[in-house]
Amino acid sequence: MSVELNHTIVHARDNRESAEFFADLLGLEITAEWGPFIAVALSNGVTLDFATIPAEHLTPQHYAFLVSDAEFDAAYDKIRARGVQHWADPHQKQPGEINRNDGGKGVYFLDPSDHAMELITVPYGG
Repeated sequence: MSVELNHTIVHARDNRESAEFFADLLGLEITAEWGPFIAVALSNGVTLDFATIPAEHLTPQHYAFLVSDAEFDAAYDKIRARGVQHWADPHQKQPGEINRNDGGKGVYFLDPSDHAMELITVPYGG
C-alpha cells in the first residue's frame, strides 16, 4: 500500500483571509468549505484546510512549495506588487531578494497568520 499525504490543517487567525491569500497568490482554487475548514487544493491532490483558531493558540509553522519557474515568477510578481515582505533566506537577513539555491529560485514570506511560506523551483539538493 502506498502512503500519501491527503490534507493538513493550517491554523489561521482568519481562515478565509489566509485561504484566499494563498489561493490567489499561487493561482489555486478554494475547493470546499465545511465546518471550520476552507480547503485549497494543490496539484497533487493534497488540500490545505485552513481553520480559524484563537490567536493565542496560533503557532507559526513553515510550509514549502515546489513550483514551476512560471508559477514562481507569477507569484513573485504578486508578492512585490502587494508589498509583501520577503526574503532570500529563512532567517530574514536578505530582505527584498530571492535566492538561487540548487540552480533554481526561492523566496520566503509570511502569510496573514505569520506562517513562514517558501516557494522553490528546484528541490533541495538539486
